[in-house]
Amino acid sequence: MPDPMIKAGSIFIEDGTVLPGSMVLERKPFSPNWRLAQGLDVRGLEAQIGKAGWTSFFMAGEIRTIGFGFNAIRRVRAAVEKVIENVRSQKCNCLEITRLVAKSFLGIPYVSVGAHARHLQDGPQFRGR
Repeated sequence: MPDPMIKAGSIFIEDGTVLPGSMVLERKPFSPNWRLAQGLDVRGLEAQIGKAGWTSFFMAGEIRTIGFGFNAIRRVRAAVEKVIENVRSQKCNCLEITRLVAKSFLGIPYVSVGAHARHLQDGPQFRGR
């Protein structure tokens, strides 16, 4: 059983990301520098960001990765950590999991993850981290 907290629609935000003061956000630690936003999907995120006059950039091109292994939680975490590496290379501070599907190949379980990089900031011109 994969981590029930991580699913399609999950939002991760990098630690140190400046957010609007009016934004209410509960975050659960995921990795040393990233946190899972709890109780918030992309619509809620964009609504709060937009209400504050900030911008949520959506980066085109799905990030795809796979995590192998017999431990469901570890394989999901490994795949999401690969996504985080890709998002960081794009100089973005947020990501949205768009697809998470458990599969197997020759009896070896794996998870296929799709995600999109996002960037949250005050102002309409992308500045990156």
